[in-house]
Amino acid sequence: MSSTDPAEKFVDDVLLDAVSERARTAPRRRMNHNLHRDDDPVHRLLNAIEPESYVPPHRHLDPRKLETIVVLRGRFGLVLFDENGTVERTVVLGDEAGAHAVEIPVGRYHSIVSLAPGSVFFETKAGPYVALSPAERAAWAPAEGEPGAGAYLESMRAHFLSTSAPATLTGEVP
Repeated sequence: MSSTDPAEKFVDDVLLDAVSERARTAPRRRMNHNLHRDDDPVHRLLNAIEPESYVPPHRHLDPRKLETIVVLRGRFGLVLFDENGTVERTVVLGDEAGAHAVEIPVGRYHSIVSLAPGSVFFETKAGPYVALSPAERAAWAPAEGEPGAGAYLESMRAHFLSTSAPATLTGEVP
């Protein structure tokens, strides 16, 4: 934390419960809780995502936007795609999954699926916040709110429901 921060910031069960409750009642079924200021060079936030939330596949092209996710509660399915939208890898992250964190390289198409209510992860990436550009959005997947978005979410979720044992992260993300 910088010397201008007035106090320590703790992530405890009370905060995780509050962010999860806000996600449960939010129209998009997810909610961020920023731990950073808008002008901080590194953004740090909690991201609560409920199972009904669709996070469209995307990538970050800015070389500073390496994304790190650490699961604090619940379970998530990470889906990694090639340039054409073919699923190359799926990994379960979180409670009892054997993998708890991932660093996603710049330029890698990815999405995340909540596999349990009340799931929350901690995310870091370089600031400032900039909305995704058209080149960062996956043209082969529906955007949030478009027809087919719900079916696409279910197709991603199926990668995790059809296996009896969760995939685990071994080494670096290709």
